[in-house]
Amino acid sequence: MTKPIEISASILSADFGNLARDIKRCEVAGIERFHIDCMDGHFVPNLTIGPVMVEAMRKYTKLPLETHLMIEHPGAYIEDYAKAGADIIHIQVECYGPRRANCREWNQWPKEVEGVDIAALQKDLKRIRSWGKKAFIVLNPSTPLCEDVLKDCDGVLVMSVNPGFAGQKFMPEVLSKVQRLKEIFKGDIAIDGGINAQTAPSAVKAGAHVLITASYLFGASDLAQAARDLLNTGC
Repeated sequence: MTKPIEISASILSADFGNLARDIKRCEVAGIERFHIDCMDGHFVPNLTIGPVMVEAMRKYTKLPLETHLMIEHPGAYIEDYAKAGADIIHIQVECYGPRRANCREWNQWPKEVEGVDIAALQKDLKRIRSWGKKAFIVLNPSTPLCEDVLKDCDGVLVMSVNPGFAGQKFMPEVLSKVQRLKEIFKGDIAIDGGINAQTAPSAVKAGAHVLITASYLFGASDLAQAARDLLNTGC
């Protein structure tokens, strides 16, 4: 059964000086959830939002808040984000295994792994769920699908750009992972990176139903119309 399309508004491109206003604009436009990119300047070349911002957002909306932990040691912060009010916690697979030689230093990106420590990843997914939160894994574009942990996940986020900054170009080569997920996984299938009215149809056709968008949505002259265009994808 095909799941209905959901839009997750990535607040990385919102107006932080008017965040409550932008949250309300998204709610009126039919946005289903908010995506919060939490970056530490080590796993990705950017520094953004911590639990304090999640706690602040929680006061302005009852919609699900999903935190994408783009940080070196996500397990150390699961409790902090859970207590701050996150409903969904995403952890990067690349944090659970030995790094490839080309990305072992803090200023070498994107992060890639030679293999995944399944037990360590499962342990943190279990911890997320123990807090009553939904647990997602995230896959960078070059990271293969980690099928061994799908039974421990509520969702999988396939990155269609290398994480770190909004406004990047969509990478269609990741769609094979989305197609495979559609065949074997019953949870949420999300995609993030370069999602707009032109790229969303191919993502939805491949099997994604949660469309995470940042600059396309908040940079639009008419946010509500931009949201409608995504919600109508595939109709």
